[in-house]
Amino acid sequence: MSQPDKMKGMETLSCQIITEKEMRQENRTRVLCMKKAKLLFWNTSLNRYSINALLGALENSCELFDIIDIGFFIKTNDIYESIDDLKKYEKVIVAFSFFTPQIWDVNNLITQLAPIRDELDIVFVAGGPHATGDPVRTVTTLGFDYALLGESEATFPIFILRIIEGISLTGLKGICYKDHDGNVINTGQSDPVDITKYTPVSLRFRRIGPVEITRGCPYGCSFCQTGHILGRCTRHRPTEQIYNILKAMKTELNASHFRAITPNALSYGSGNGVDLNLPELEKLLITVRKALGPGAKIHMGSFPSEVRPNNVTNESIGLLKRFVSNRDLVVGAQSGSERILKLSHRGHSVDDVYKAVEIITRHGFLANVDFIFGLPGETVEDAEMTVKMMSDLADMGARIHAHTFMPLPQTEFENAPYGRVKHQIRKMLRDLTPKGIVFGNWEEQARLSKKIHTYLAKGIL
Repeated sequence: MSQPDKMKGMETLSCQIITEKEMRQENRTRVLCMKKAKLLFWNTSLNRYSINALLGALENSCELFDIIDIGFFIKTNDIYESIDDLKKYEKVIVAFSFFTPQIWDVNNLITQLAPIRDELDIVFVAGGPHATGDPVRTVTTLGFDYALLGESEATFPIFILRIIEGISLTGLKGICYKDHDGNVINTGQSDPVDITKYTPVSLRFRRIGPVEITRGCPYGCSFCQTGHILGRCTRHRPTEQIYNILKAMKTELNASHFRAITPNALSYGSGNGVDLNLPELEKLLITVRKALGPGAKIHMGSFPSEVRPNNVTNESIGLLKRFVSNRDLVVGAQSGSERILKLSHRGHSVDDVYKAVEIITRHGFLANVDFIFGLPGETVEDAEMTVKMMSDLADMGARIHAHTFMPLPQTEFENAPYGRVKHQIRKMLRDLTPKGIVFGNWEEQARLSKKIHTYLAKGIL
């Protein structure tokens, strides 16, 4: 296979990869006999989709597998028990992708692994929403050697190769680290990638799952990192590529289920990410069924995707009903107060939520409606409006998915006070939870919200 064929989908990296390959030609024989590095991913249920995407990106640069082995771990004991094997490698790279609520777990793992530095040439690398939003403290407080910022499909393979070969990171965008003098170097968030050049799954490592069909969100909600990290311009994966991905998953791993990763399950094909494009959405659903076969289970509008209230119409929900297997749809309401919705830049109204739940219920779906309590600026009057909406929606047959606001880095509400659930809401949640009408980890999120606020404000873990 020619080098261009091997590098298909990574044209923007090819010049750098080729140059760096030439730098190690004299070691080629030794490399083929013993791989130089071990790349270990922290593998949890919350982080698995990011790992799948990074492994897919590495597969686009197959040359890297000549010099690295891949492994996974959950607990530090997984690494300590394999210490003798890890000593065979010149370098061990331990990679974490994580969210802000996970920083305490991650910091504990890094602390527990610190003694290994005496035995191994080990490097700790962070990525994901928290590292992107708070890169400096990721390398100064959490204990990481490097943080990768933004979309890393293009950056990650080059970064891994340079770390292994000891090549300078100069000129590589999307990296934060401390230099030899202890100065923090931040090269800024990486540029948005062309998602059509990468696959969100890894057949080589049998890592399949939901397929990202759209990246970016035009709304930029004040509490959400998605639009800030992945941009406000929506990028859709074309149906032809989705077909090829699913067909390969079906052929090689007998996949029969499809789930979508998207900020809005009804936005597929939309030019601006706001208006509906039902012909393209229908084409997508037809493509999925064609790729996986007539017995395929198609899940759209349930986790990890939702439907926005302003996109719920008889036509859009009727289209989903023709194809999907899930009988519930997740609707993001977030508040029953028009003022709070506008303050949060939600892009929909209170009335949109009522209409959405009515349409969803009429088509035979169960509406699971998300609410975020304690949003910045919420007053007692706002809380009372939310209580009324929850009561109304419950009477309409909906279930309430309860969340507490948590400040997140690189959002408009990053420096806002932590979420406090008003007495009226707290009482209603506790009354309705035993009846199965309310679910969610809002109480744990309330505790986390205060911890996150303290960390972001003072840098105290």
